Amino acid sequence: MKKVLAVCSLVLLFSVISCSKKGGGSTTTPPPVYTAPVVSSTFAKGADISWVTQLESQGVKFYDKNGNQTELFALMKSLGFNSIRLRAWVNPSDGWCNTADVVAKAIRAKNAGMKIMIDFHYSDVWADPGHQAKPAAWATLDFPTLLTTMNTYTVGVMNSLQTNGITPDWVQIGNETDDGMLWEDGRASTNMANFAALIKNGYSAVKSVSSTTKVIVHLSNGYNNSTFRWMFDGLKANGAQWDIIGMSLYPSYSPSTWQIVNSQCLSNINDMVSRYSTPVMLVEVGMPASPAAAARDFLSDIITKVNSVSGGNGLGVFYWEPEAYTNGYGLGAFDSTGKPTEALDAF
Repeated sequence: MKKVLAVCSLVLLFSVISCSKKGGGSTTTPPPVYTAPVVSSTFAKGADISWVTQLESQGVKFYDKNGNQTELFALMKSLGFNSIRLRAWVNPSDGWCNTADVVAKAIRAKNAGMKIMIDFHYSDVWADPGHQAKPAAWATLDFPTLLTTMNTYTVGVMNSLQTNGITPDWVQIGNETDDGMLWEDGRASTNMANFAALIKNGYSAVKSVSSTTKVIVHLSNGYNNSTFRWMFDGLKANGAQWDIIGMSLYPSYSPSTWQIVNSQCLSNINDMVSRYSTPVMLVEVGMPASPAAAARDFLSDIITKVNSVSGGNGLGVFYWEPEAYTNGYGLGAFDSTGKPTEALDAF
């Protein structure tokens, strides 16, 4: 009997050891499932894809995550975007982003069920903090004539859109106008009154065609509170009007510190809302395309922060040119095969 008990005990011991080896020891913890930020139903999840027609003319194709070729506007819609931003140039030498090209892209955005933002650069080429050249045809105009010409052009673009059944939800009067626009007449650091007059002129031109379209004044470096206070204090003192303050945010040159930049940006947004009783929108954001996970984390955080602004005064976030993967722009969000990266999961 003792032998039987001993044998049974050994069998039981081996069974326990066997089970512990199968179920014990180190286990692999599955990676956490990513959850996109939850935002208000009116929050603009946007992208500027103004390069699309030029890229398409070069034979560039776009694909969904499964490798299926997909028309870009439909692809952006499927990724969660609900808004499209398009830049407008007066008379670009190659034709891209002129009025006809803007209208063609706006029609595609409307057909995809997107809201639309028009970004008037008031130049034939890029306008940004370091470059605000007048269109060549406007270069020698005196200031009163410049105002009239700007008004006629703005109304003309708005009417061209309206003729095609498009009423923009938002319009920017100038692009990254940290020191004004249409230099030298509209350089804010030397003549804030002139710049304010240009903003008032653009505002009235937009509203004369569409009273419902919201007008944006846009500066770069959304973390830089001193620049924003200087500009909007100056515009307010000179009687300018705007509906929304627009910001750019690119922590691309210090991607390891985007958390700091995002926190500074949120602080600035809250100050703008409080100081000017004006809502804020991030009309341009971007980070290096690789590593995509870092860009996704940046986007998730800034979308969450903008959506958290009290009173619904954080209106949205737009990614700048995510589809650009063949033209050397390093801050897109598509991979080398033309598929969206995980960065855009944040939308």
